[in-house]
Amino acid sequence: MDTKDNDWNDAAKAVPELRFLKTLVTGLSLVMGLGMIALVVLLWLRLDRPPLPDLPDQISLPEGARVTAVTFAADHIVVLTEADEVLIYDRSGGLRDRMTIAQPDGMPAQSP
Repeated sequence: MDTKDNDWNDAAKAVPELRFLKTLVTGLSLVMGLGMIALVVLLWLRLDRPPLPDLPDQISLPEGARVTAVTFAADHIVVLTEADEVLIYDRSGGLRDRMTIAQPDGMPAQSP
């Protein structure tokens, strides 16, 4: 029996594009496999980190201040209030700086 007498060789002779198609499917499978491995590695690296930095036990807001946003930076915590004030706290919870955001000309001030 001749080794060239199998179905694959007959099909390859009949349709030469099958070899290219087989190579293309194999290449795409390898790329997809590598992409999945990369995705798992990135998720593993990202989810290994703690979600929030170390926060102080308590932060004292000024009287009547209501918080609208909080941002955590490398060495401070930034709090935005409804009165358009920016409060900057250090990592121990002490107020470091306080500033008011000026409204652009012609814009009405927000009321609490």
